[in-house]
Amino acid sequence: MDIQIRDEQENDLQAIEDLTKQAFLNAEHSSHTEHWIINRLRKHEQLTVSMVAVENKNIIGHVAISPVTISSGTIGWYGLGPISVLPEKQGMGIGALLMYAALERLKQLGAQGCVVLGDPNYYTRFGFKAYPELYLKEVPPEYFQAIVLHGSIPKGEVIYHEAFKATD
Repeated sequence: MDIQIRDEQENDLQAIEDLTKQAFLNAEHSSHTEHWIINRLRKHEQLTVSMVAVENKNIIGHVAISPVTISSGTIGWYGLGPISVLPEKQGMGIGALLMYAALERLKQLGAQGCVVLGDPNYYTRFGFKAYPELYLKEVPPEYFQAIVLHGSIPKGEVIYHEAFKATD
């Protein structure tokens, strides 16, 4: 498997949208709006990191990272997601490659940390963990996790960009 991870390019946008739809098509805990979220984040210039996994010139994975707001006023924090891998390529480590590349990019940008909403069994292996003092309203705390890249864990409610409310 020869996979390259690179920043998205202008001619990747349709492939990213199609991939994201496919990746979440049968996902149990999906709103099926992930592709709209990415498009809205891009439109509002909130995609801090948008990287693709490419195999044989085909995009097979994508990760998006955008800034989040913390009620305490702490700055430099980001939210990971959506992260997508084609269904037939899932379980092959492509998501992990995207995760490591995205987290490395955040470190290079001087980010303080990153939050994620998702399966704790998956994200803990990358260093994410639940912190009671950093929370997302109306979400079970074990499913909302963070990783500190610099400094310490902030306290407060995390608020994602309005793009995460996209319905089309």
